[in-house]
Amino acid sequence: MAKDLRGRETLSVRPLRFAAVMATACLLLTLTACQDDGADRAEDGRPAIVAPGRPGETSRTLTPEQAARAKPDDSPNAADHAYVRRMIEHHRQALTMSALAPERAAAEPVKRLAERITAAQKPEIGAMQKWLDRHPAPPAGSGTAASGHGHDHDHGSMPGMATAQQLDELTAARGADFDRLFLKLMTTHHEGALTMAGEALAGGNNVAVEEMANEVVATQSAEIHRMRTMG
Repeated sequence: MAKDLRGRETLSVRPLRFAAVMATACLLLTLTACQDDGADRAEDGRPAIVAPGRPGETSRTLTPEQAARAKPDDSPNAADHAYVRRMIEHHRQALTMSALAPERAAAEPVKRLAERITAAQKPEIGAMQKWLDRHPAPPAGSGTAASGHGHDHDHGSMPGMATAQQLDELTAARGADFDRLFLKLMTTHHEGALTMAGEALAGGNNVAVEEMANEVVATQSAEIHRMRTMG
C-alpha cells in the first residue's frame, strides 16, 4: 500500500518500484537505529547499515556510500513533467465549471458535488505547482521534453476537456438543464483525467507524481460513479 496526498492508503499500480522504495526506507530506519548502538559499526568507526535481504536471502552490511547508491532513482522524466503541467490546466477547468454551480444548479446533490470537486482539486493544483517549482522542466529542444505532450498549445487536446462552446452552454444553462449538462461534461472531464493519470503511472518515474496520479484515480473514479447515479 502507498499513501496518497491525503494520507489514505491506496493500491499502487507499480508494486515493484514501491517495494524498492520500502527497501530504502528500511535502510534509513536501520541507519537511525545503528547510530544509537555502538555495536553495529564498520571498521572505521562509522555506523554500519544493514540491508534486509529478499525472502530466503541473508542481510547485507553496507557503508553509507553504498546505501546511497542503492537508493532507487526517482528523478522526474518527461512523462512526469508533462502530466503535472497538463493536469494543472485540466483541474483549473474543473474549478471553472464547478464555480458555476452555486447560482445555476437546481439539485442540491449537484451543488455539493461541485463543492467537493473544488475542495479536492484546488489543493491538488497547489501541490502540483509546488512540485513544478522544485523540479523545473528541462529547456525546450533539450531532447528530454515529452513528445506531443506538455506544451502550452496542446491544452485543448487534453482528454476530457470541455470546448469553449460547451463552457458557454454550461454558463448559459439554469436549473435542471444546468444539472444535466454539468454532470455530462464533468463525467467526461473526469474520464479524461483518469486517462492522463494512467499515462503518468505507466510512463513516469517520480514517486511524488505517482502519488498524485493515484490520488486522481481514487478520487475521480468515485466521483464518476456518483455522477452516473445522479444522472
